[in-house]
Amino acid sequence: MNHLAFVEQKINSLQDLVHLRNVWRFKEEPVVFTNGCFDLMHKGHIHSLSQAASFGKHLIVGVNSDYSIRRIKKAGRPIQDEHSRTLVLAAFSFVDTVMLFDEDTPQHLIHVLMPDVLVKGGDYSIDTIVGAKEVLANGGRVEIIPLIKGYSTTAIEARIKQS
Repeated sequence: MNHLAFVEQKINSLQDLVHLRNVWRFKEEPVVFTNGCFDLMHKGHIHSLSQAASFGKHLIVGVNSDYSIRRIKKAGRPIQDEHSRTLVLAAFSFVDTVMLFDEDTPQHLIHVLMPDVLVKGGDYSIDTIVGAKEVLANGGRVEIIPLIKGYSTTAIEARIKQS
Protein backbone atom coordinates (compact mmCIF):
# COMPACT_ATOMS: atom_id res chain seq x y z
CA MET A 1 0.00 0.00 0.00
CA ASN A 2 1.28 3.45 -0.91
CA HIS A 3 0.69 5.37 2.32
CA LEU A 4 1.78 8.74 0.90
CA ALA A 5 -0.73 8.43 -1.94
CA PHE A 6 -3.45 7.63 0.62
CA VAL A 7 -2.57 10.77 2.58
CA GLU A 8 -2.36 12.95 -0.53
CA GLN A 9 -5.80 11.82 -1.72
CA LYS A 10 -7.27 13.43 1.41
CA ILE A 11 -6.29 16.89 0.07
CA ASN A 12 -9.25 17.99 -2.02
CA SER A 13 -10.64 20.81 -4.12
CA LEU A 14 -13.92 22.50 -3.24
CA GLN A 15 -15.64 20.61 -6.08
CA ASP A 16 -14.47 17.28 -4.62
CA LEU A 17 -15.52 18.36 -1.14
CA VAL A 18 -19.00 19.30 -2.31
CA HIS A 19 -19.37 15.80 -3.74
CA LEU A 20 -18.11 14.20 -0.50
CA ARG A 21 -20.38 16.44 1.58
CA ASN A 22 -23.39 15.40 -0.51
CA VAL A 23 -22.55 11.71 -0.06
CA TRP A 24 -22.14 12.17 3.70
CA ARG A 25 -25.38 14.17 3.92
CA PHE A 26 -27.25 11.43 2.03
CA LYS A 27 -25.87 8.85 4.49
CA GLU A 28 -26.83 11.16 7.40
CA GLU A 29 -23.23 11.18 8.63
CA PRO A 30 -22.50 14.37 10.61
CA VAL A 31 -19.79 16.60 9.20
CA VAL A 32 -17.50 18.75 11.33
CA PHE A 33 -15.56 21.71 9.94
CA THR A 34 -12.66 23.63 11.43
CA ASN A 35 -9.99 25.82 9.92
CA GLY A 36 -6.70 27.55 10.56
CA CYS A 37 -3.19 28.20 9.34
CA PHE A 38 -1.59 25.21 11.12
CA ASP A 39 1.85 26.67 10.46
CA LEU A 40 3.82 24.67 13.02
CA MET A 41 1.92 21.61 14.17
CA HIS A 42 1.95 21.37 17.97
CA LYS A 43 0.18 19.78 20.92
CA GLY A 44 -2.54 22.43 20.91
CA HIS A 45 -3.42 21.70 17.29
CA ILE A 46 -3.55 17.96 17.89
CA HIS A 47 -5.74 18.47 20.95
CA SER A 48 -8.23 20.73 19.17
CA LEU A 49 -8.35 18.68 15.96
CA SER A 50 -8.89 15.39 17.77
CA GLN A 51 -11.61 17.02 19.89
CA ALA A 52 -13.23 18.45 16.75
CA ALA A 53 -13.27 14.99 15.15
CA SER A 54 -15.20 13.63 18.12
CA PHE A 55 -18.18 15.89 17.31
CA GLY A 56 -19.17 14.03 14.14
CA LYS A 57 -18.43 11.26 11.67
CA HIS A 58 -16.26 13.27 9.23
CA LEU A 59 -13.78 16.09 9.88
CA ILE A 60 -13.04 18.64 7.16
CA VAL A 61 -10.11 20.98 7.80
CA GLY A 62 -9.87 24.26 5.88
CA VAL A 63 -6.31 25.56 5.64
CA ASN A 64 -5.28 29.11 4.80
CA SER A 65 -3.08 29.12 1.70
CA ASP A 66 0.37 30.70 1.75
CA TYR A 67 -1.13 33.65 -0.13
CA SER A 68 -3.84 34.08 2.51
CA ILE A 69 -1.41 33.84 5.43
CA ARG A 70 0.93 36.45 3.93
CA ARG A 71 -1.98 38.89 3.90
CA ILE A 72 -3.25 38.25 7.44
CA LYS A 73 -0.12 37.39 9.46
CA LYS A 74 3.12 39.19 10.19
CA ALA A 75 6.19 39.11 7.94
CA GLY A 76 7.99 35.79 7.71
CA ARG A 77 4.82 33.69 7.74
CA PRO A 78 3.99 31.07 6.87
CA ILE A 79 6.96 29.18 8.22
CA GLN A 80 5.96 26.01 6.36
CA ASP A 81 4.58 26.00 2.82
CA GLU A 82 0.96 25.09 2.15
CA HIS A 83 1.75 21.66 0.70
CA SER A 84 3.67 20.68 3.86
CA ARG A 85 0.91 22.00 6.13
CA THR A 86 -1.90 20.21 4.28
CA LEU A 87 0.10 16.98 4.05
CA VAL A 88 0.73 16.92 7.81
CA LEU A 89 -2.97 17.49 8.51
CA ALA A 90 -4.06 14.86 6.00
CA ALA A 91 -1.75 12.33 7.70
CA PHE A 92 -3.91 12.35 10.85
CA SER A 93 -6.27 9.38 10.90
CA PHE A 94 -9.09 11.50 12.39
CA VAL A 95 -8.96 14.04 9.53
CA ASP A 96 -11.11 12.96 6.59
CA THR A 97 -10.23 15.70 4.16
CA VAL A 98 -8.25 18.93 3.90
CA MET A 99 -8.74 21.92 1.62
CA LEU A 100 -6.72 25.07 1.00
CA PHE A 101 -8.47 28.41 0.68
CA ASP A 102 -7.08 31.76 -0.51
CA GLU A 103 -9.58 34.03 1.20
CA ASP A 104 -8.89 35.66 4.57
CA THR A 105 -11.72 33.65 6.17
CA PRO A 106 -13.45 30.33 5.40
CA GLN A 107 -16.83 32.05 5.00
CA HIS A 108 -17.35 30.78 1.44
CA LEU A 109 -16.31 27.22 2.35
CA ILE A 110 -18.69 27.16 5.31
CA HIS A 111 -21.52 28.56 3.19
CA VAL A 112 -21.00 25.94 0.46
CA LEU A 113 -20.33 22.93 2.71
CA MET A 114 -22.73 23.87 5.55
CA PRO A 115 -21.24 21.57 8.19
CA ASP A 116 -23.34 20.08 10.95
CA VAL A 117 -20.77 21.24 13.51
CA LEU A 118 -18.42 24.22 13.25
CA VAL A 119 -15.43 24.13 15.62
CA LYS A 120 -12.92 26.79 16.68
CA GLY A 121 -10.46 27.22 19.51
CA GLY A 122 -11.02 29.00 22.81
CA ASP A 123 -9.47 32.22 21.55
CA TYR A 124 -12.80 32.79 19.75
CA SER A 125 -16.29 33.52 21.02
CA ILE A 126 -19.51 32.54 19.29
CA ASP A 127 -19.95 36.06 17.90
CA THR A 128 -16.43 36.15 16.40
CA ILE A 129 -16.53 32.77 14.67
CA VAL A 130 -16.93 33.19 10.93
CA GLY A 131 -19.91 31.19 9.70
CA ALA A 132 -21.38 30.54 13.15
CA LYS A 133 -24.64 32.39 12.43
CA GLU A 134 -25.18 30.48 9.19
CA VAL A 135 -24.45 27.07 10.74
CA LEU A 136 -26.74 27.76 13.69
CA ALA A 137 -29.50 29.06 11.39
CA ASN A 138 -29.22 25.84 9.38
CA GLY A 139 -29.79 23.71 12.50
CA GLY A 140 -26.11 22.96 13.14
CA ARG A 141 -24.08 23.73 16.21
CA VAL A 142 -20.88 25.55 17.09
CA GLU A 143 -18.29 24.14 19.49
CA ILE A 144 -15.46 26.09 21.11
CA ILE A 145 -12.53 24.01 22.33
CA PRO A 146 -10.44 25.38 25.22
CA LEU A 147 -6.86 26.13 24.26
CA ILE A 148 -3.89 24.42 25.88
CA LYS A 149 -1.93 27.24 27.49
CA GLY A 150 1.50 27.97 26.02
CA TYR A 151 0.95 26.09 22.77
CA SER A 152 0.69 28.32 19.72
CA THR A 153 2.93 28.99 16.74
CA THR A 154 3.57 32.48 18.11
CA ALA A 155 4.59 31.07 21.52
CA ILE A 156 6.91 28.54 19.86
CA GLU A 157 8.51 31.29 17.77
CA ALA A 158 9.05 33.41 20.90
CA ARG A 159 10.74 30.50 22.74
CA ILE A 160 13.05 29.89 19.77
CA LYS A 161 14.03 33.57 19.62
CA GLN A 162 14.79 33.57 23.38
CA SER A 163 17.13 30.60 23.17
